[in-house]
Amino acid sequence: MENEMIKVTIDGEEREYPYGTTYSVIAEEYQSTKEYDIVLVMADNRLRELHKRLKEPCTISFITTKDAVGNMAYRRSAVLLLLKAVYDVGGKENIKDVKIHYSVSKGYYFTVEGNVSLDETFVSNVKDKMRELVALKLPIMKRAIHTDDAIKLFNKYGMTDKERLFHYRRPSKVNIYSLGSFEDYFYGFMVQNIGMIKYFDLYFYKEGLVLQLPTSKDPINVPSFEPQEKLFEVQRESTKWGDMLEIGTVGALNDKIVSSKANELILVQEALQEKKIAEIAQSIVNRPGIKFIMIAGPSSSGKTTFSHRLSIQLQANGLNPHPIAMDDYFINREDVKKDEFGKYDFESLQAIDVELFNKDMALLLKGETIEIPFYNFKTGKREYRGRFKQLGNNDVLVIEGIHCLNDMLSHSLPKENKFKIYISALTQLNIDEHNRIPSTDGRLIRRMVRDARTRGISAKQTIDMWYSVRRGEEKYIFPYQEEADVMFNSALIYELAVLKLYAEPLLFGINKDEPEYLEAKRLLKFLDYFLAIGSEEIPNNSILREFVGGSCFHV
Repeated sequence: MENEMIKVTIDGEEREYPYGTTYSVIAEEYQSTKEYDIVLVMADNRLRELHKRLKEPCTISFITTKDAVGNMAYRRSAVLLLLKAVYDVGGKENIKDVKIHYSVSKGYYFTVEGNVSLDETFVSNVKDKMRELVALKLPIMKRAIHTDDAIKLFNKYGMTDKERLFHYRRPSKVNIYSLGSFEDYFYGFMVQNIGMIKYFDLYFYKEGLVLQLPTSKDPINVPSFEPQEKLFEVQRESTKWGDMLEIGTVGALNDKIVSSKANELILVQEALQEKKIAEIAQSIVNRPGIKFIMIAGPSSSGKTTFSHRLSIQLQANGLNPHPIAMDDYFINREDVKKDEFGKYDFESLQAIDVELFNKDMALLLKGETIEIPFYNFKTGKREYRGRFKQLGNNDVLVIEGIHCLNDMLSHSLPKENKFKIYISALTQLNIDEHNRIPSTDGRLIRRMVRDARTRGISAKQTIDMWYSVRRGEEKYIFPYQEEADVMFNSALIYELAVLKLYAEPLLFGINKDEPEYLEAKRLLKFLDYFLAIGSEEIPNNSILREFVGGSCFHV
């Protein structure tokens, strides 16, 4: 077998390599044909790290930092680099804990606990150490150990979040990555050596530090650091909620579930959200001139349920809210421009009849009566069905749409009459102290469950369209986040344990030979960390009901 040659197809060309050749050798041979660094390979639709060896005929394609999965491997490896540098600079004996929290700008926010002074000097020294390690091109080593041994290992290292996580792990083996003498666990594949992490920056920010990294759109340039203060504060508030509930990681959540405290957790989390919605309603009441409540947020944020619950709180304060969906102001489908893929671009502001919307809202503000249009999605035309509206002294409009934070949508309306709300599901839970849960994962799973339940759309289709959805959010929603008067985090700390029961059968329905299988496999591995919670105890006005069903609202 040592002298056996293995046939491999690359870019339509058939090649032969000796049995046991590492993928890194093949990648190095083809690197000059690629614009960006090769960090992983696909072998017959199976993702492989570069240190793996060729053992059977296959078709190979290369994953670079330009690909989403390659960018995530790059980012994961950059976190390992940062952790190693922090412990080297601070001294292992002085570092109690380093925690990754959430995304800030295009990077990750960390805090450091222990006998060190986290300041500009410390951050600068860590950055220098990171550069030094990159120059050494140290390999990232990987070994598999028994789960029980992993628990003992991380107990020794004082990484109690991992120790707790592995207590609930079903597989008998755990993959451990190491950089020099520093060992850690990471959810997902890594690059082969730390010399590949050439592009990063580090900033001292809000008693912590931010590791700024390139995106898949531009893998060789680190974007400028542009923190969003309002978004940061709402994420920090959610983290404090988690701390108050003593749940910051999946392992801690699982502890609550096995101790039969899931019902109490659900009630407390729902009460915290209701309290926040009531505070937002009070802020609106405190500004008597508000007539237009503008709500925007990315897909699967729970905007509809939030609008209903906010309306109830407004009514409790003596106001009379009226919902308006921006979809009803779409121009006729035949007039909507198509995107580069030949599909109608309903996410563009140009798909909205902005002038008609402003005209109608201005008339309402003057106390006049207007007829609200209705957009017929079957015919693709705007219709009028006798929905007349006039605003009284206590009447307010609750307007929901992706462009609601963009002043170009409501350009003729006085600012003093508008109240803008940004809503998103900003996951406050982490897998462990060094592995975060992207908010996009939570929203994707929410949407997958709802699409299957209400629209007959498969998980495969939802995953396939997710890139387009995310592209629209990046273009039309996220740039206007900081324009909001308030932000609301719709993520529920327990929700992934509930969604697991709905999402897993959908994901298992994706075949191995389909392009969406790789993402399905990743999500299944992710959901496997969670113990499940049944949906029976979830209140019928919960935002989660918008996705799993059983809501008291028409959502």
